[in-house]
Amino acid sequence: MKPVRTAFLLAALFCVCAPALAQVQAPRSSLPQQELPATQVLAELRRGGYVLYFRHTATDFSQNDEKMKRFEDCADQRNLIDKGHADARAAGAAIRQLQVPVGRVLASPFCRTVETAQLLFGRAEKMPEVRGGPAVSASSERYAELRKILATPVAPGANLAVVSHGNPFYSVAGPPYLAEGEVAVIRPQGTDFQVIARIRIDGWDALKGAPPK
Repeated sequence: MKPVRTAFLLAALFCVCAPALAQVQAPRSSLPQQELPATQVLAELRRGGYVLYFRHTATDFSQNDEKMKRFEDCADQRNLIDKGHADARAAGAAIRQLQVPVGRVLASPFCRTVETAQLLFGRAEKMPEVRGGPAVSASSERYAELRKILATPVAPGANLAVVSHGNPFYSVAGPPYLAEGEVAVIRPQGTDFQVIARIRIDGWDALKGAPPK
């Protein structure tokens, strides 16, 4: 092939590909686009219509789930430690004191997530979809159901709580990871979702200065 023709073909190929390359988005971040004042975050939470995605509270990292055969098999899982129990109870009490309405509470079926949900809210609806699962086909995505849950609008007047793990949220929302006990406040948008705030397990007290409704 002549050099001139080769150069022409390469230039044409670049022109075709360049627009597609320009449309590639930067990696997603789960950090809020702007820091909202505590009073505004609390006002939004009290209004309802959000998904509150909690990572389970503090666990014993010397344990793992490798020998687990059933979700109910707590002895062979990584479980909450005393700090995890205390943190969940304290956060649950703070959420009630702040008058944040919570409707359904969905939890990954693992013992640490169900226990966190029960300590936070006194109830847990086990749902494997919030932790993800194996892809059912080459074209499917492991966390498709979780994405759908986070994007589906929630009626005003209450919030949907999801208690799950760090990896699923990182996979659908981007870095950085949620710390143990941290919650992401998510605004569902129908086909997508937006993180408007992140509250660490010891951060609920910062919202207490907001005026009551």
